[in-house]
Amino acid sequence: MMSKKWWLHSIKILLLISFIVPMLAACAISDTVKEQYPLESVNGSGNQTSYVYRAADQTVPEVAKQLVDKKKPEQQSAESTERMFLVYNDEVIQIQQAPDDPADTLIEIDSKEYVRNNYSSSFLQGYLLASVLNDLFDHGRYGKGTYRGYSSKDTYKPKTTYHAPTAQDLKKAPPVTVNRTGTIFKRSKNADSSAVGSGSGSSGSTGKVVTGGSSSSKKSGSVFTKPKKSTPKIRKGSGRISRRR
Repeated sequence: MMSKKWWLHSIKILLLISFIVPMLAACAISDTVKEQYPLESVNGSGNQTSYVYRAADQTVPEVAKQLVDKKKPEQQSAESTERMFLVYNDEVIQIQQAPDDPADTLIEIDSKEYVRNNYSSSFLQGYLLASVLNDLFDHGRYGKGTYRGYSSKDTYKPKTTYHAPTAQDLKKAPPVTVNRTGTIFKRSKNADSSAVGSGSGSSGSTGKVVTGGSSSSKKSGSVFTKPKKSTPKIRKGSGRISRRR
C-alpha cells in the first residue's frame, strides 16, 4: 500500500516539473536582468527597443556566464574582457565594459528589430557567425546602420537618442527594488456574521431561527423552525390475535 502511494506521489511531482520547466524556459532572459540590475538608459519604442543595465563591480565574462547559466543562448561570442554578445530568440544582448568605470559592466538588451535597423552587420561579423547574421539581417536586407553599442553611442549614433529612464520606462523595466504596500484586515469579535458571503450575486435575504411562539413571529426566508416539545401519548386497549388460514 505504501509503495502505491509513493508511486502516485512521484507521478504528481514529475507532472508538476513537466509543467514548470517549459514555463521557466519560455521566460525571456531580459526578465532575469531586470530583477538583478538597475536600469541605466532607454532608447527606442514599440518593437525597436534598447535597455541598458549596469552590473557594478562585475567583469564582462562574469556577467555573461551568469546569463548563460540562466538561459543558454542561440550563439555566444568568444570570451572577452571588453565586449561580448549573446543571441537569443527575440533579443540580442551586448555585454560591454562601462566607459565611465572599467570596474562596472553594461548590459544592453536590444530587440532584434532594433539591431536590424541600427547596427552595422560588418561590425557584428567579428563576433557572430555568418549564419546567425544572415538570419538576423535577412540576408543583407538590413544591417546598414552604424551603431556599435551604448558605450560608443556618441560616436556611432542610433536613430533615436538615449535618455535616462522615466517613470513609464521603470514600469516597463522595473529596477531591483520595488516598494509595495498592503493592508491587513482583522475581523472583530463583534463583527456581524451576516456580512460573510454578502458579495454581488447574493439575494440579500435574511433568515431567522424560530424556537417557538405563534406563526406570526416567523419571517420570510427563515432557515429553520424548531418544533415544540410535547410528551408522547400512550394509549391502552385490548385486542386479539387470529391465525391466518
